[in-house]
Amino acid sequence: MRAAKALFIRHGAERTPEGRALLLLRQCLSPAQRRQFAQTGYFDVVGGDTGSRYRIYAGAAANVCEIGETGCPRIGLCFLPVGDLPIGDVMLAQKIALETSEGSALAVARKFTPSRFLFSRSRPLR
Repeated sequence: MRAAKALFIRHGAERTPEGRALLLLRQCLSPAQRRQFAQTGYFDVVGGDTGSRYRIYAGAAANVCEIGETGCPRIGLCFLPVGDLPIGDVMLAQKIALETSEGSALAVARKFTPSRFLFSRSRPLR
């Protein structure tokens, strides 16, 4: 009964714009990124220009951090596409921008000092 209920909820959620956006995001992640996202609510990407590591947390704004050598957030970044988009679409756009046009993304990003509180709340999206 529990499995049937979970399947029903998932099927219903995937019919919403938010659900379809998260489904598309998951399909565009590598297997390692997909596992990381499912377990932690964020995934790491490598910048296409510098090779720097970035972590994209579940969210639509102020949800990207450059990751330092210790694995901790070093610099927070806020950049997003124009329009009122579902979270999954925003995160996919951020991933693509960092991997293909890192310099352009960084040029428009607002930088901030990341707080442990802000990024410790990340949770997996269902």
